[in-house]
Amino acid sequence: MTTENENIEGEEVAVEAKGKKPARAPRANKKPEPTTAPDHEERVVAVNRVAKVVKGGRRFSFSALVIVGDQKGKVGYGLGKAKEVPDAIRKASQEAAKSMISIPLENGTIPHEVLGEFDAGKILFKPASEGTGVKAAGACRTILELAGVKNVLTKSLRGSNPHNVVKATFQAFKQMRSVQDIASARGVETKSLRLSNK
Repeated sequence: MTTENENIEGEEVAVEAKGKKPARAPRANKKPEPTTAPDHEERVVAVNRVAKVVKGGRRFSFSALVIVGDQKGKVGYGLGKAKEVPDAIRKASQEAAKSMISIPLENGTIPHEVLGEFDAGKILFKPASEGTGVKAAGACRTILELAGVKNVLTKSLRGSNPHNVVKATFQAFKQMRSVQDIASARGVETKSLRLSNK
């Protein structure tokens, strides 16, 4: 009798133990961290799939080219590589946010004519009057819009690879100098550098 009672009591204890769940710490709601600042806009220019042939078959990886800008004269680009497309875009956005440069803007356009060249990419930029708009295509248009340029004329002289076009555009941006920079370098006033200001 005692053994039967002990078995019944043991079963009751086991049932009670099953009914109670062990206390767990509350889970923190982890949201994905924003890759860029809230006032920055990002756009994906190109996504490439790369296949590596191995013994068991093919392994795929992805590379993404992303442009980030605040539409107020600051813009940057980044290239990210990962096994999945979202991870590649996230890495590219982080790199683009770190490598942003400032562009001298003058009345919504660029201060002077400039030629950007990188490998097979070659692009000519010309300032334009009010109402012209952004006369550009592809990756170059995306960069100019995110940089905040409202009126500009461009002509792609060579190459259409988005990677080369982006790098050629940023080479041109790095060559740009504002009127104030040139005036301070020459030691003159800005009025003497512009015929329209005389």
